[in-house]
Amino acid sequence: MTSDNASAREPTIFSAVITPHRSLGRTGFVVLMSIVAGVSFVAGVVFLLLGAWPVFGVFGLDVLLIYWAFRANYRAAGAYEEVIVTASALTVRQVSHRGKVCEYSLNPCWVRLDREAVEDFGIAHLFLVVRERRLPVAGFLGPREKESFALALGAALGEARRGPTRTVFE
Repeated sequence: MTSDNASAREPTIFSAVITPHRSLGRTGFVVLMSIVAGVSFVAGVVFLLLGAWPVFGVFGLDVLLIYWAFRANYRAAGAYEEVIVTASALTVRQVSHRGKVCEYSLNPCWVRLDREAVEDFGIAHLFLVVRERRLPVAGFLGPREKESFALALGAALGEARRGPTRTVFE
């Protein structure tokens, strides 16, 4: 048995999944941590041989602190944002790194895309505005990527406002 919604599904005009950028992959992380641990161990041994044995432990704590900071950073990379535009709905789904989901469904005919730009920086923030409410989107992107995303989303919203079109074959 199929539902009526599945058969009446609209075509997607625009779809994007935005994730935080992480420039250091798993291999780079292992190499970096190996270098930090090696340098820290050698420096700690030098201080240990000079008789300053507490410094050896402090170097070990530094390695643990750097490892913990990277692990927290990689955990935060699990967050993402999904934006889907159809002729009748603009859906924004924001998922935090802890798995908390906030989903918004808006009418694309009433949504306005608002940009906050800084002169030397470019677009700092993008918002979807309905009446007086502002929903921030694309927070993970840099200024150039936000500009490209804003152009594509603006075009999709314009297409959604025009309504569905049909192709006539002869």
